[in-house]
Amino acid sequence: MHMDSKSIIGVYLDGKTLIAGRVRNGEIEKSVTVKVDYYASEDSLINMMVDVISQIIDDSVVGIGIGAPSVVDVEKGIVYQVRQISSWKEVHLKDILEGHFGVKVYVNNDANTFTVGEKYFGLATEYDNIVGLILDIGVGAGIIFNGHLYSGTNCGAGELGLNPYKDHDFEYYCGERYFNEKYGLDSEVLYQRALNKDKIALAIYEQYGRDVGALIKIIMLNFDPEVVVLGGSCSKAFLFFKDEMNKVIKTFTYSHSLNNFRVLQSKNEGIAVLGAVALFYDANNNTIYK
Repeated sequence: MHMDSKSIIGVYLDGKTLIAGRVRNGEIEKSVTVKVDYYASEDSLINMMVDVISQIIDDSVVGIGIGAPSVVDVEKGIVYQVRQISSWKEVHLKDILEGHFGVKVYVNNDANTFTVGEKYFGLATEYDNIVGLILDIGVGAGIIFNGHLYSGTNCGAGELGLNPYKDHDFEYYCGERYFNEKYGLDSEVLYQRALNKDKIALAIYEQYGRDVGALIKIIMLNFDPEVVVLGGSCSKAFLFFKDEMNKVIKTFTYSHSLNNFRVLQSKNEGIAVLGAVALFYDANNNTIYK
């Protein structure tokens, strides 16, 4: 297949928005973003997805990739218990969308989608052992091992946020709700205060950096990657928490490992869509391991 004349649609669903883009040669040609209602019915959200895709699909499209915050049956394209969308308990997205649009559909979870996007289109193209760490409403990771996306038996590989940490888990201390529940601050408000050099906000981010550093040490022990790429809403404050994070990382048991290890902040604003598109490339190169 000569991909120069072909395009792929990437769809990214989170707890707040649905983003879809038509991509050709690594460039987003056209995109649509709509808000998602947590309480919407299963059918209404499926219809919304179909409508959004219909707005950007054309004869050049040969496939659709979808990232969603859920456990996914990668082979069958079924999403289970989508986080932040109460009605999506078991949705057969692959069958529904292939039946509607007549092109191949590939589905994976949001962290895996982000990570394979960084591998194909982002900061991690030169690396073979990668962890993409999402710091958002939830906390999860995608794992690429020897150039291959590893999803696990039930697409559950990389659910690091649910590991116990202190008196809760890593998702509590490294996700958005930490700022609200611990300090009574919206994450965006906190970020703006830090930009204005508010001392309290800066101190909160220093503590946050220590917690993220502890999580990255767990990643290093379990996966020994060359690079961790940070994404998600909390990662945009990287400037304010990276120093404390790095101090914790430097206490890693095997100091020699630090010589070949990097933590990077994702910079590509379109990586959610590009990551979903990368699922198509990954699958057609037979590079998804399960």
